Formats: sequence, structure tokens, C-alpha cells
Amino acid sequence: MKTPSSRRDFLRASALAVGAGMSAPLWLSRALAATMIFFATSLAALRASGVETNSFTFDKSVSTHEWTLNEINPNLPSDWTGYNFLVIEFRATSNQRFELGLTMSPKSVSKRIHPFPGVWVRASIPLRFYRQGLGNGSDLAATVNQPRNSYWINIEAGGFGPATNVEGMTVTMRYPVGSPTLEIRSVTLATNDPGDDVLEGKPLIDEFGQYVHADWPGKAQTEDDLKKSWTAEADALKQDAAFPDRDAYGGFASTKAKATGYFRVEQIDGRWWFVDPDGRLFYSTGVNGIGVGAGTRVTGREDYFATIPKPLPGYTNAFGGGRGGGRQANFYGANIQRRYGDNWRTNWAQLTAERMDAWGLNTSYGTGLSEVLDKTPLNKPYVISLRGFQTGNLIMGLPDVYATNFQEQVEAVAVRQLTPHKDDPYLLGYFIGNEPPWPGRESQFVDLVLQGEPSEMQNHFKAALAKGDIPQIRRQLVVDAFARYLDVINAAVKRADPNHLNLGIRFGGTPPDYVIALTKGFDVYSLNKYRWEPPSDYLAKIYSLVHKPMLIGEFHIGVPGRGMAPGLVQAMNQEERGVAYQYYVEHAAAHPEVIGTHWFQWIDEPALGRNDGENYNIGWVDVTDRPYDELVAAAKVTHARLLDIHSGKIPPTTRMAKTSEVGTPAEATQLGIPAIQ
Repeated sequence: MKTPSSRRDFLRASALAVGAGMSAPLWLSRALAATMIFFATSLAALRASGVETNSFTFDKSVSTHEWTLNEINPNLPSDWTGYNFLVIEFRATSNQRFELGLTMSPKSVSKRIHPFPGVWVRASIPLRFYRQGLGNGSDLAATVNQPRNSYWINIEAGGFGPATNVEGMTVTMRYPVGSPTLEIRSVTLATNDPGDDVLEGKPLIDEFGQYVHADWPGKAQTEDDLKKSWTAEADALKQDAAFPDRDAYGGFASTKAKATGYFRVEQIDGRWWFVDPDGRLFYSTGVNGIGVGAGTRVTGREDYFATIPKPLPGYTNAFGGGRGGGRQANFYGANIQRRYGDNWRTNWAQLTAERMDAWGLNTSYGTGLSEVLDKTPLNKPYVISLRGFQTGNLIMGLPDVYATNFQEQVEAVAVRQLTPHKDDPYLLGYFIGNEPPWPGRESQFVDLVLQGEPSEMQNHFKAALAKGDIPQIRRQLVVDAFARYLDVINAAVKRADPNHLNLGIRFGGTPPDYVIALTKGFDVYSLNKYRWEPPSDYLAKIYSLVHKPMLIGEFHIGVPGRGMAPGLVQAMNQEERGVAYQYYVEHAAAHPEVIGTHWFQWIDEPALGRNDGENYNIGWVDVTDRPYDELVAAAKVTHARLLDIHSGKIPPTTRMAKTSEVGTPAEATQLGIPAIQ
């Protein structure tokens, strides 16, 4: 049934429904559901009749369009107190995020919308994202990414306010690629959620997991297309010469240091290195997410997909609940089965290891490769993330560290997860956490503890605050709790596994000095830094506080296209993405304290989003298991230069990537995601 746009259309739709033989309750419920957002008196919603479609083109480095409430919809009030959803129908030609702002007095606010391109969608945007600060997520991504059906939203920046004096709206796009357009044909308010939906052009995803409403060179049209590409790549890998000057672990074969049988770190001639088990200097070029898991939510979106693949045999996470629950589909896994059949695991692992050898990558995340390739020449060094310390009632990812069973729980987790690996020379090290979201939000953390369920941490905080409740005391309470968290975990993991490196917590954003200073118990300080390059002054400050070598735990550069958003740092096209990889990795390697860079991630994120909505075009391989040749070619050049760059013998490249045709920001933070970067 077409959505009615006026009372006359509503009556006509009702008559047609009865004429079609629908029972009165059925047609009435459907008609009311379709029109609920348009009738102010009965459903607390507003709509201007006859509103024309507004079209905007983004063609400047910071391109903004703004209009008053009266221009949007004369029936919209300025006080939105009684409403819970801002409902917009729009169509975007690009995957690039745009900032949707509310012009208010005294302070305007905005949030980032990530569209599914080429189709009209209804976005029912919860106004709580504009009214409230960040919530109680376990890490940064869980805190700031919010999945929806027909788009996704990032709430990390842009402020918040009560929305009681709304004067107008704005849309802003930063560094647009290809002069994209945005059309808006309806803006209304609703008390109850009318639901997100794609209003035309379904399905959005084809049988191979590719976005239907986008085209690009090499897009698979048939399974034969894929098989030809797969065969050609496998044949080419067989012809590739071994990457020069590498030992069995991926260390530099021409170097020599003390061999201990396990990975360690050492400062040599003023420069820090990993040293591999055979005593060769090792610079870690790694990739997150090397595996076959790439689920996207199906529940509530079944008609968005041309077909829904069956679970990958032998892989239990091909379908899973994910954030928000519901069924998930794994198109990458389905393509792996197309490529290798039911006996996919060994073939996939071998080809992945051969790719890493040919491309100069030497570090994998997780045990997906090592479990299959152990005791074979193709085995690869790997890192693992320890999980399970954060149990019970978590506040921003931190458990009750004063609970009587906290230390016992940590000891059990450390033994259970490290014992299987403690004698494995291929284990580079382990992380004990990822992107804690509380630094800088200590007062909110304390509020959540005080408002939460009874706990030993709550008792501890109440006793301290009874002597005085001021910001400095609140901050110190959280810092002390985190210090205990680290002390207990650091001691437990070293007892469980004295052979391997504690790579610490992969900190996101820019934690304050008082947080960084607590990490001296790590063997390596790890940080996720999404920029053109890791900032030299920031690295110097970290080193002055902890005097430890540093590992870049995450970075990436993405491209808007193929139905996916560009990631946290944007390049104009795939060739420029390769340029950006070279610039980042070489400039990181030029720092004496940096001993590795790990890209996020191996596979493109699903075009309709992972469990938190995120859908970035950031893979080394796409959903059909085909490499991005431009990135691979650039990486080969850089990886062949790393020994000389990190030794200080040659300088890093000076060529920077282009962000868009309209320019490139000097700092990647100008792309509009400063806190995560």
C-alpha cells in the first residue's frame, strides 16, 4: 500500500483496502500504521501537505545547507519536548556520512547519518541521541555507533541539548567525493516510532553480498565471474617470489639479536623492536579480523536481501545474535563455501597465509590461522584479545573491581585463556582490553555507579563522596578503580603466561595523561590512532610517561563506494587508499618507539552494517574474497622498505593521499570524527 500523503489519500487508500477484501481491522491497522506520523491530534505527529522535494549538492570542502523550520514544514513546532522521533524521508547518491544538525538557541547540535545510497528511505531518528550525552557502552564503538534498519548513526560528537527551541536544520558533508546529492521530501515529528524502512529499490544486497544500487569495475555478475577471478589470483600467488629478507616468523632475516624462543622487545641503538623467537628483528605489520566472520542483521530486514545464505559449515558464528539480537547472515562465509566447498577451512587458511607472505604482512589477529596451520611452514605470528574480565554489572566496560570475587575471576580467565598458548612461539602477545570509553567522563561514570545496582564499588564511592563530592574526588575514584583493575589483571596474566608479551589495552581516541601513566605494567603500550599518521608530539608524550615501545593496534583508510561508508579516515578512491597506507605505515615506522602497525580490518564490513551498524569499505579483500589490488601493490612497496625506515637509514614517503576532488584536510580530525581519532 502506498503511503498516503494527505487526508484525501488516506480515505482513498481506506476505500481501496475494503474493496480489495481486507477485513476492517486489518486494513484499518495498516492504514493507521502507514499514516500515524501525519496526524497531530491522534498520533502526536505533524506533516506539511504538499511539501516539495529539496535537493542539495555537496561540492565544497565543508559543504552545508540550512533552512528554517518554516521552510522545512510550517506545522513543525519549535519545542520538541513531546516528541521522541525525528522522521525524515531522504535519498542520497553517496555513502558518505552527513551531519544532520538542529539549529537551536543557545547551542546547535548535530549527529552523523550514514545513508544507504540510491534509494528513498524513511529514517526514524531517536531524539534522545540529540538530547542526551553518551551512554554506558563497553567500548568506544559500542558507545557511539547506533544501528538502525535503513541507515546508521554515529552520536560521538556534535553535542546535545533539550530541543526546546529548535529554529531550523542543517546538513553538512565534509570533503565530498564526486559532488554527491541529498534529497529530502518529508520532515516530521512522532511520539511513537513509525519504524525505519527502505521505501523502494529492494532488495539492496545481491546473492554475493554486494550492494545492488552501485556499480564498480569487477563487480561480480555471476558465479563464473568469481571463479575466474579466484583462479587467476591463486595462480598469480604461486608465481610470486618470496618476500625478500624474511625468516620463518616474518622477521628480518639479515638481522641478529638474542634468541629466547619467544617474542620479546628490545631497544637497540636507540630504536625499539620486536625480536622474534629466532632472534631476528621484527616489525609487526598486522591486520585485525583475519577470519571468515562478517555477519549482518537479517531480522526485520528480510526483504533487503535477494537471498539469505545458509550458515557456513563448521563455523558456529555464521549466524548469531549480535547487538540488538536477531538472525544474521554471513555473505563472505557463503562466498568462501562457493570457493572451496564444505572443506573450506584448510584451503582458506592456506590461501590467506600465502597472501600475507606475498604482501609482506606478518601478524594475524586471533587463532583462525594458527589453529589450522600450526606445525606447518605457513603458520603466522598472531595476537589474541583476552576477554571475560568484564563480567557482572559493567559500567563503561569496567566491572566491580572491589567485589570479593574479582581477583578470583581474573585469575580463572587468565589461566583458561592463556594456558593453551603459553608455549606457542608464534604468539606475539595478548591484549587485555580495547578502547575504554570512560576517560574524560569520570563524573558520569560515578553517577552510573551510584544509580546502579548495589555493589562494593558503589559502597566504596559513597563512603569517599560522603567526605565531599567534587570533580577531583570523582575523577580520582575512577582512576583508582582502573588502577586496581590493571594491577590485578597484569599480575594474573604474567603468572598464567610468563613467556609472552602483555600488549596492554588498545586505547582509542586521546586518553588524558593520568590514564596513560597507569599503564607502566604493560610490556607494550598499544593505541588505536585513526589519522594520516600517528601524531609525533602525541607519541613523544606517551613515551615520556611510560617509557615503553608502542604498537598501533588499529588504523585504516576507507573509500566511499560499493554501498559502504569510507571509514574514519577517507581517501578519494582505491588508488589513493594505497597511497594513504604507505604514508601512515612509513611515518609510523620512522618513529624509534613504534614497533608495529595493525590495520582494521581484513574484510570489508557488510554493506548493510555489522552488529552496531558500521559499514566501512576498509578491507584488504571484499565480500567476494577478492583483494583490493591498489592497496596490495602499495603495501608491497612499503613493507620492503620497513627495515631501512625503522633503522633510520631512509626517510618515509612524503606523498599524501587525496581525500576528495575539493581538497584534503591537513589533519584527519577535520573529517569530523575527532574523539575516536
